[in-house]
Amino acid sequence: MRIVVVGAAGMVGSRVVHEAATRGHDVAAVLRRRRPAAPPPPGVTYVEGDATDRGALRRLFDGTDAVVAATRPAPGYEHTVTATTTSLLDAAATAGTRVLVVGGAGPLRSPGRPDRLVLDDPEYVPAAWRTIAAASVAQLDACRRHPADWVYLSPPAILEPGTRTGSYRRGTTTLVTDADGASRISAEDLAVAVLDELENPRDDRHFTVGYR
Repeated sequence: MRIVVVGAAGMVGSRVVHEAATRGHDVAAVLRRRRPAAPPPPGVTYVEGDATDRGALRRLFDGTDAVVAATRPAPGYEHTVTATTTSLLDAAATAGTRVLVVGGAGPLRSPGRPDRLVLDDPEYVPAAWRTIAAASVAQLDACRRHPADWVYLSPPAILEPGTRTGSYRRGTTTLVTDADGASRISAEDLAVAVLDELENPRDDRHFTVGYR
């Protein structure tokens, strides 16, 4: 499978690139800044690109089996999320390519509270995280309005570098928590979930994952 990863230098994107290459896929890793001096791993090609350049993205996506949108705005630029995502969706739709958007937990429902978004639950979204969480709600709304072939992955409340266990629990639109009520996963295992979805797509357009 040929996969384009946009946001390949980030915490999630870099791990998706590694997981995809390890599984033997042909990966184009899109970097906004100058490519690393070290050569890419086997099966990976570095490409300089801008997530808002629809024309360049369309040409890059042409003939690709799947796109992973793993972009994340710098603090203070959360308002750009919707425009960036729409640009990626436009390019994917024109190229006829499926796109998996790695978003945020904000649009999920709180466990036991189907009437409440995670965005509005301070147990999972403290005040310092609310701006980026709100941006993810707007991001999913932009996806829902778009005709592209997309799927939206909401990570759990806590996503950080860690260990690849290869194990996780998949849910749909409610935050996944463990027996203690914690909602977390390593970026490495989130990448596993991304590749599992690309290789064996399900019918859910919005799903989440987390540890048991």
